[in-house]
Amino acid sequence: MDFVEFFQSGGAFMYPILAVFVLGLAIAVERLLVISATESKTNRVWKQLTPMLKANDLARAENVLQKQSTPLARVLQYGLAKLRVNASRNAVEAAMEEGIMEVMPELEKRTHYLATLANIATLLGLLGTIIGLIQAFTAVASADPAEKADLLSASISVAMNTTAFGLVAAIPLILIHSFLAAKTTRLVDNIEMATVKCLNLIVKD
Repeated sequence: MDFVEFFQSGGAFMYPILAVFVLGLAIAVERLLVISATESKTNRVWKQLTPMLKANDLARAENVLQKQSTPLARVLQYGLAKLRVNASRNAVEAAMEEGIMEVMPELEKRTHYLATLANIATLLGLLGTIIGLIQAFTAVASADPAEKADLLSASISVAMNTTAFGLVAAIPLILIHSFLAAKTTRLVDNIEMATVKCLNLIVKD
């Protein structure tokens, strides 16, 4: 049985499962592109800033940050703005933590939808199977006794296709969700590490 035949024999529930799967893949691709690009920009910005911070050239560093739109640049701008008014180390650190709290939701947005969509795909598959079985037993009840076994067997096989397809859609979405969640966590950790290094370089007391 090829995929087209498998899909067509599964009934109406195959279409919403396919829609959920396509939506999940679209979100996954968008998140992967955004997170990968942000990770690359974060590393580039930090390499660019490090010599300036070590030289205590804060004006030049702040000028560079103002031209960037990355999460790390925004977080460090909070700290440098506080430092400009001679704030204490604790105040600068608190400002950076505030910046991290602000950018984290942007990095994590939509990723959690993948787990939800995986659950929806599984449940749609089960619902399609249950409805298919109900229809199968209803049809068998009025069938010729000699044909009941064959008819029931064929109907159950078709009904199970929705569960199979639901799992086929759900498993990749769960794996992709785990991968993206780990990648996002690593990016946030890198931003936090960069802020600590920055804090140690710009605040001596």
